[in-house]
Amino acid sequence: MDAVIDQYLDAVWMEKGLSENSLASYRTDLYLFDRWLAPQAKNLKGADKIDVLSYLGHLNEQGRSARSVARLLSCLRGFYRHGLRERWIDVDPTLDIDLPKLGRPLPKSLTEEDVERLLDGPNVEDPLELRDKAMLELLYACGLRVTELTSLQLPDINLQQGVIRVVGKGGKERLVPIGDESLYWLQEYYRHGRAELLGGQISDVCFPSRRGRMMTRQTFWYRIKHYAVVVGLTKPLSPHTLRHAFATHLLNNGADLRVVQMLLGHSDLSTTQIYTHIANHRLQQLHEQHHPRA
Repeated sequence: MDAVIDQYLDAVWMEKGLSENSLASYRTDLYLFDRWLAPQAKNLKGADKIDVLSYLGHLNEQGRSARSVARLLSCLRGFYRHGLRERWIDVDPTLDIDLPKLGRPLPKSLTEEDVERLLDGPNVEDPLELRDKAMLELLYACGLRVTELTSLQLPDINLQQGVIRVVGKGGKERLVPIGDESLYWLQEYYRHGRAELLGGQISDVCFPSRRGRMMTRQTFWYRIKHYAVVVGLTKPLSPHTLRHAFATHLLNNGADLRVVQMLLGHSDLSTTQIYTHIANHRLQQLHEQHHPRA
């Protein structure tokens, strides 16, 4: 079957321009299925629907993840569709076999107490850490993406109205309320920190680096990890941790899902709905804790 597999991979490479790693994965998947068929005196060309289903069941018994099985099935579908076009098979054995449900992983989040500890990490007497304090407060108060935060310009922030103009994915703009606590620390940073960081330079960058330039998202997350160590927070942090916390805590405290969608800048409500799983879990915990018959 090597020649058939090579022919298929050449066709896929021409049609889709797949990387060498992807082609190698396809080759491995096809080779392993062909080897599994060998004790039954069959090969890839002679496999039927029962063979495919049995092999998928075999992979599940081995503990392969749903994502891994789905990738294998997609590979086989492409292979057999190619076989139909080339007329070396008459029936696609993967026809009407559904992909396993992958489910969406729940985003990692922090408790409200965790967030409070993290926000108390910076030493606000130091101009650099005062900047970080204002950034952390704004990130959590507004549910911003890290890039949205680091790219903020002075004209984007209206202190009098207490809102910021955020340019999100696809250049879409949204207005997000800042909140009193975040507004206070932003004003403190403007008064006592920003000018020292700029060192006489003129810039519209709201949160400049030590060199007076726009901070990279990587630099800011190094700062967050630093404060996590300072306050002894051992939970894993990712670039979206505080954004997830923002959404989760809003829903836990009764916010409407549509409002959270607007604040996060999601174009599709289904993207926001993943947070309802976390909020529902919290409601279940509260029910078990407080209801007399739970």
